Amino acid sequence: MSLKIRLARGGAKKRPHYSIVIADARSPRDGRFIEKIGTFDPLKPKDSAERVKLDVERARHWLANGAQPTDRVLRFLDAAGLVKRAARSNPNKAEPGAKAKERAAERAEKAAAASAE
Repeated sequence: MSLKIRLARGGAKKRPHYSIVIADARSPRDGRFIEKIGTFDPLKPKDSAERVKLDVERARHWLANGAQPTDRVLRFLDAAGLVKRAARSNPNKAEPGAKAKERAAERAEKAAAASAE
């Protein structure tokens, strides 16, 4: 049985509230889970201590038993000092798309032609 440490959504429409749960990887997002180990409230400010509440001991126990955290939960565990999250690199993130490059080249040509006259 593959275990995941993931978020289960609760709360009303447009007012999300998440529980950090241990669940079988095959169960649905808001379906059956084994244990609830914390909460996440994205509506609270980022520097608020109430934003993420996590039972560190239980998280450590489940990680030792082979539970795999999702990307978002991995961020919380890294902030708590349980797991080291590898830095990701996307060097092409800020590069404009093909159409934007074409438009920039056309503008450059027009500017060069205008300055030559």
